[in-house]
Amino acid sequence: MAFTIYHNPRCGTSRNVLAALREAGHEPQVIEYLKTPPSRETLESLIARAGQGARGLLRAKEPLVKDLGLDAEGVTDAQIIEAMMAHPILINRPIVVGPGGVRLCRPSETVAELLDS
Repeated sequence: MAFTIYHNPRCGTSRNVLAALREAGHEPQVIEYLKTPPSRETLESLIARAGQGARGLLRAKEPLVKDLGLDAEGVTDAQIIEAMMAHPILINRPIVVGPGGVRLCRPSETVAELLDS
């Protein structure tokens, strides 16, 4: 089973999920998305496969969300994706891709859903 984690090493939840994957015997591909942001095509695919829409993968606590007006009613997925492309810090983490699908693993225990599938 191959796993990929979109990871921020400064995030405790992201570190916990990476540790859980490794403890389960997996060595995932680690993508530090702030250093290597996903392409638009990859980001759109992650959003579609996660099934939560762009807002579901938006890091709502990031002050830039309010600054850019992304918390307003009527903001479209296309607008959120455009903002994520310009400011990868807006992408919530960790996102894990595995044989069982794509999940935003927040809280970190959510990774169990992918490990069990």
